[in-house]
Amino acid sequence: MDIDKILEEDKLTIKLNGRLDTNTAPELEEELKKDLPNVTDLVLDFEDLKYISSAGLRVVLSTQKIMNKQGNMAIENVNDLIMEIFEATGFSSILTINE
Repeated sequence: MDIDKILEEDKLTIKLNGRLDTNTAPELEEELKKDLPNVTDLVLDFEDLKYISSAGLRVVLSTQKIMNKQGNMAIENVNDLIMEIFEATGFSSILTINE
């Protein structure tokens, strides 16, 4: 998985490309730990994300909990497969998903 980050003052956009799974979730978690303390607006761009596993969902949920305390988080450009996973797990009702 590739992680591209764009930091503009207190807004961070993270674009993911590939698979967010057991092997790659720790990498994303580490990147978020480094950058989130100074961020009040987080955008996760899933346009090129092909798959998300339960490990990836855990990272998304823990990030949402952090951002609930310090600002806003939105997920953008979610494809049909990822949206289906969000709906099946109930994540679609707790995440802000912009189409």
